[in-house]
Amino acid sequence: MNLFPRTSPFLFNDGGYLTLSFIPTLGTMLLGVAAGRWSLAASPNIPMRKFLLAAAALMAAGLLLHLAGICPIVKRIWTPSWTLFSGGVCFLFIATFSWVIDVKKQRGLAFPLVVIGMNSIAAYFIAHLCENFVESSFRINLGTRALNIIGTAVEPTVLGALTLGVYWLFLFWMYRKKLFIRI
Repeated sequence: MNLFPRTSPFLFNDGGYLTLSFIPTLGTMLLGVAAGRWSLAASPNIPMRKFLLAAAALMAAGLLLHLAGICPIVKRIWTPSWTLFSGGVCFLFIATFSWVIDVKKQRGLAFPLVVIGMNSIAAYFIAHLCENFVESSFRINLGTRALNIIGTAVEPTVLGALTLGVYWLFLFWMYRKKLFIRI
């Protein structure tokens, strides 16, 4: 940021990368808008071919920029090549989830995801505001003995699954009470 003419030096973060990362972040949101529009336009069908083509094209474009040395894939600073690559991965996830869990045919398998998706804003806030409280509660109440029995290799996975279960139960309670946070 100090490469641009300024009356005083930019001192808020080294390089100013967080200041400029809003542009690729907007690109990520626009990819989500495109996915939503494709889904709505094709409803009740799933635009599987569009999702897979977008996934391949975006991942290839991100990798090409990275491997050509034009723009490295760096998540921390949300580079444009990361935006393209991660957008492609997201389209691949959408295609995979759509293929594995067809809501019309297998409602029972999709229901846990529906509960989270109906309150995605609440899920985001719960994950960021309650993480330390929930994890420390499990550590205190289960104790180190129970966690040692699990084993140090799988402890993070078990602790993560238990934490996700608590989050999901709270979101399920909101779902049953028809409490949905929307913008």
